[in-house]
Amino acid sequence: MKRKHDNGFPGRDAIVAFIRANPGKIGTREIAREFGLKNADRAELKRILRELADEGAIAKRGRKIHETALLPPTVIADITGRDTDGELLATPTEWDTEENGPAPKIRIHVPRRLQPGTAAGVGDRALLRIEKADDGEVAPYRGRIIKIIDQARTRLLGIFRDLPGGGGRLVPVDKKQAGRELNIAPSDTSGAEDGDLVSVDLIRGRGYGLASGKVKERLGSLSSEKAISLIAIHAHEIPQAFSPSAVREAEAAEPAALKGREDWRELPLVTIDPPDAKDHDDAVHAALDPDPNNRGGYIVHVAIADVAFYVRPGSALDRDALTRGNSVYFPDRVVPMLPERISNDLCSLVPGQPRGALAVRMVIGPDGRKRSHSFHRVLMRSAAKLHYAQAQAAIDGRPDDTTGPLLEPILKPLYTAYALVKLARDERDPLDLDLPERKILLKADGSVDRVIVPERLDAHRLIEEFMILANVAAAEMLEKKALPLIYRVHDEPTLEKVHNLQEFLKTLDLPFAKTGALRPSLFNRVLVQVRGEDYEPLVNEVVLRSQAQAEYSAENYGHFGLNLRRYAHFTSPIRRYADLIVHRALIRALGLGEGALPEAETLETLSEVAAQISVTERRAMKAERETADRLIAHFLADRIGATFQGRISGVTRAGLFVKLSDTGADGLIPIRTLGTEYYNYDETRHALVGSRSGAMHRLGDVVDVRLVEAAPVAGALRFELLSEGQVIPRGRKRDGSKAPSKSHPGRSPRDKVRKPHKGKSGKAKPGKSKKGKSWKR
Repeated sequence: MKRKHDNGFPGRDAIVAFIRANPGKIGTREIAREFGLKNADRAELKRILRELADEGAIAKRGRKIHETALLPPTVIADITGRDTDGELLATPTEWDTEENGPAPKIRIHVPRRLQPGTAAGVGDRALLRIEKADDGEVAPYRGRIIKIIDQARTRLLGIFRDLPGGGGRLVPVDKKQAGRELNIAPSDTSGAEDGDLVSVDLIRGRGYGLASGKVKERLGSLSSEKAISLIAIHAHEIPQAFSPSAVREAEAAEPAALKGREDWRELPLVTIDPPDAKDHDDAVHAALDPDPNNRGGYIVHVAIADVAFYVRPGSALDRDALTRGNSVYFPDRVVPMLPERISNDLCSLVPGQPRGALAVRMVIGPDGRKRSHSFHRVLMRSAAKLHYAQAQAAIDGRPDDTTGPLLEPILKPLYTAYALVKLARDERDPLDLDLPERKILLKADGSVDRVIVPERLDAHRLIEEFMILANVAAAEMLEKKALPLIYRVHDEPTLEKVHNLQEFLKTLDLPFAKTGALRPSLFNRVLVQVRGEDYEPLVNEVVLRSQAQAEYSAENYGHFGLNLRRYAHFTSPIRRYADLIVHRALIRALGLGEGALPEAETLETLSEVAAQISVTERRAMKAERETADRLIAHFLADRIGATFQGRISGVTRAGLFVKLSDTGADGLIPIRTLGTEYYNYDETRHALVGSRSGAMHRLGDVVDVRLVEAAPVAGALRFELLSEGQVIPRGRKRDGSKAPSKSHPGRSPRDKVRKPHKGKSGKAKPGKSKKGKSWKR
């Protein structure tokens, strides 16, 4: 019997209960069927679902609806303590509290007979299989340990500080350990000097007072920026040394031979990479298709380093690579996923050397659409190693000695094929955000030289579009062969975030009428409208923050940002473990020889791998971002009192975050330093608004600031605001509608903060700017 109210619609509690009972399995159609709703009732059902999403009761994942904050079946979690019954409690390692609120607790069931590798304790990190708990339990989830990812840390990273009379203190660099100094006895300093970055082993004792530690390793003085990346490496526990067995396997590896491969050595493939690239894992070639049925079309070849030939499932190299998940790139160093013997030598597609590759041949029609594709295991030889600006200069009429001979036979066909592919890309209309990325250039001594925004060239877009085509082809091939794989997925924005974006755009008098299915084109229309306007960066930033974060998953729910139904990473197996899995699956699906995905790899095991490498990817992103923050803070440490121009990059109840225009450095302006009046946090307008003057400081505003404090170890900067806020006439908003009263509806008195006069601010908390989640291809 269908559960309807008298007015013909189910109660909101009934809808949420049905969603809870079918996690991740239902959408609007299934809800309508369950409650016997007709087509004429769909609009009202969507309205109810929108209200539930606005309230945070439900959320969408792809086309499916689930309870808000519903965890996936497999998750990596940190064990944080025990409940009153002594059972272990954990929380998800990666959890966005800004978006989802407090992290849910998971109560871990420990069986009497433990499986090997599943004995856990407080402080450990583990891969869990979870399910919803019964109502009334202490934690909303129950979990079972699949394996321990990392044991509780007994080693800390910090700055050594001398004490009079010998010995010293350790000041941890980990923000979570802030204020928890360790005592270092004179006999345990290992020669550490004041200001050294050191690694310290904890010495467990039963006495009172400060815990003690022993210096295990001196990592360098913080007077040198070369030590800065080590802070992030150790703080995020990124493995640096390969296991001895992995090193032995790498050294014993033999170059790939022609046996079992197609000979592509005469095909003039070229690599196009950044000028400082050390490994080259993709090469491209294009030629006019001679087939009269595809007149004007092209054949595009993309050859990818055959890492699966060297890194076999279950080997020491494979175990180390999975632990890393991906390579991590810092301004001064790279922490590779694979040893240099593999990544920079045997698998790097260097010019003139025969190299094994897994290649895809794609037939492109004159409309730019991919008509067909086939995969091949080949032996190839790169004809040239080019960098982006070099290839672009040749096309623009400035060839050099290397690109001159390549211009007609290789480069022009590549660019012509790209022009076709771009037609299909523009028709597909993926999300088109304009978010320039800065790059830190270092001097020979490791200090910051300058920060630049590299120009985005057609050469970059050419490689990007060919790689996307190859990634799509890989996903399509494996789906056709019904083999499990790891997808690169990107969920569509939640209903709540779309609603918030709509409300924000109203303040700029910009329409965002969502009708029908959500598509990237809806966002692109807004971005086109603001192109060239003063608030273009603001709108790009807010649209970015409305997006979900891309991740890896064994379940496919599409890639919203690229507007693709299926997508997998195939083109960078030297630096991403996900691509290696896809290579192995293709080798197995097509019978291409050794290094295939084992038969034992199932959807369940790949789900575990996807969860793990999604975490290592976020770990790498955090480490890279924090290192950049610390380097810039070092760079600016001797410029206290200097003034800079920047743009407000974040607005919170704590204050304003500002990104400097010249360096991209982020810093905080505490709300208590803005003036003598109360400031209200206006979430809809992403602004702080003075309750007496009406002066508004808004996300995206260009402002002048003075640097007040730099904390290089934490990567934190504190600014003083010099610019006046924009004053909005009483009773009016920017769009001409009536503005809220001083007491903003829905805000508690705690949102109003009393401000003392400028100059009496305290220290900024170490941290980073409030940034939206990014989507990545």
